[in-house]
Amino acid sequence: MPPHVHSREDEFSYVLQGRVGARVGDEEATAGPGSYILKPRGILHTFWNAGPEPARILEIISPAGFERFFDALGTVSETASDPAEFLQRRAELGEQYGLGFSDEWVAELTNRYQLKLLGE
Repeated sequence: MPPHVHSREDEFSYVLQGRVGARVGDEEATAGPGSYILKPRGILHTFWNAGPEPARILEIISPAGFERFFDALGTVSETASDPAEFLQRRAELGEQYGLGFSDEWVAELTNRYQLKLLGE
């Protein structure tokens, strides 16, 4: 997911496998299995697979209810006619769930870590 900020929820990622990079506000870190990454509400954050092997995380979002965003996002992904429509509908969905997206850091992080965005 691109850099984003939750207005209602705190997000915790528990790394199960691989290495996960994260930027939370001005802080950047890499975490391995057994580590937590805390992404508090109100702070812009993003995360990525930081290694060559698959990474797996257990995502905990509190309070409950935000899981409905992911259900709706799946429908948007399946029904959007093109990438521009997907981005527009994702932004509208984000507004409903208190989630804002930002392009901040995308170019910097993709260049520094040779990342590929989903859909590329």
